[in-house]
Amino acid sequence: MTSPRPTSRVLSPSDTAGYVFFIVVGVAIAVWAVVRSVANIVAAIPNRNVRVPMPFVDTAAQAPIGPAGAPVPIELTGGVVTAPSLPAPSLWALFLAEGLFAAVVVTVVTLLLLVTTSVLRGRIFSRRQTVLVSTAGIVALAGVAGVPFFHNMVANGAIAWLSERTYDRGTVSQIDLPSFIGVAFVVALVGTVFAVGDRLQRDTEGLV
Repeated sequence: MTSPRPTSRVLSPSDTAGYVFFIVVGVAIAVWAVVRSVANIVAAIPNRNVRVPMPFVDTAAQAPIGPAGAPVPIELTGGVVTAPSLPAPSLWALFLAEGLFAAVVVTVVTLLLLVTTSVLRGRIFSRRQTVLVSTAGIVALAGVAGVPFFHNMVANGAIAWLSERTYDRGTVSQIDLPSFIGVAFVVALVGTVFAVGDRLQRDTEGLV
């Protein structure tokens, strides 16, 4: 009886090089995320002159972009504010945001690298691959929702601190809904593709 055929076609040298490059880039991204988050946490620990990225909604400002640098009214949608200090809850929210960002990036990269190494071994579709891809997507969704949530706590705390709680226009919503929906759609689509691919592959192997 003929033995089952390999679960995927042999990768060409260019395919292999592409996946190896993906691994190198993935490791670089994970290292960058950790270094970035650690640097931001270390910079914020003294709680002095903390730089806080801050989104705004319908906030008027002046920019020196008119003739001879004359101020021109603009609508501010984002900026960076240097807060002399942050209230304790906002400072801890900053630590959580940075820690979550690094954890999400490292986890997603690790899971996708596991998928890539399986592909390099000739196994594209399997239940393990489907679980890895789906888990990476769920973790990415958690990051898309969680990191902005904590960053908004930081921004709101900085605004309250700077304005002595007199600023009442608020910031943007805690979750960027379009981004969340987009990531959720991609996660569902990729998970479905791997699940269907795994099922078709097992059905095909059963015919050999």
